[in-house]
Amino acid sequence: MLQVLACGAVVFPGLFFAFRRILPCVFKHWSDADVVLVSERLVSSIHAAMATTAGVIVVSSCRGNVINDRHWLATYFVIWYGVPYMTYDIFAMYLSHYYRFRVKGHEDYKQHSLRTVNSFVRREFLLVLHHIALLTILLPVTLFFRKDQGDFFIGCLFLTELSTPFVSMGKILIQVRRHVHLLSLITPLSLIAPFYGNFGDPLVLHLLPHSGLVNQVTFILVSTLTIDYG
Repeated sequence: MLQVLACGAVVFPGLFFAFRRILPCVFKHWSDADVVLVSERLVSSIHAAMATTAGVIVVSSCRGNVINDRHWLATYFVIWYGVPYMTYDIFAMYLSHYYRFRVKGHEDYKQHSLRTVNSFVRREFLLVLHHIALLTILLPVTLFFRKDQGDFFIGCLFLTELSTPFVSMGKILIQVRRHVHLLSLITPLSLIAPFYGNFGDPLVLHLLPHSGLVNQVTFILVSTLTIDYG
């Protein structure tokens, strides 16, 4: 019973609908679009924190032999939380899209229809494709094609979620009309923390000169610090 309750198929939709009920009571002036957007971002931050924690545990446990060392979270986190979250997130993104255009008064968005779904897929094609690719490629690779190897690299994949809470919190703070210059500085630093946290790793030292990381970080720092959040 506890395993079922802890499953992401219950946790993420449950949190999303709970936030949708709570936020309008706190921010009474918010529209449905605001509530759905912030609810989606809060759940995204929670999932990212869980994924990052799982990644730290897996990577720390598998540093001895990055090919053959095993940790059960590398597989079970994907099954219990990764797949349910990606499935839920497509639905949450659609709701965010729907209410955003409904609030603007678009005639097609008075109710849900195939036209609104089609519009969502066309406008958010890359994000939808990203989620579907994770479900159709990452899941089979994680469960069937790794031959019980490479848990370390699955953990590294989890660590890529490290920046998500900072990005989401920045958008939430923008929503409540706060200044987020400090958070904007933290966000790009969080993007590169996993690299520098493992700077002594031979694999990182080999890939770093070819990754364009310095240019990417410079671009992120400049762009985030020059945006007007007022």
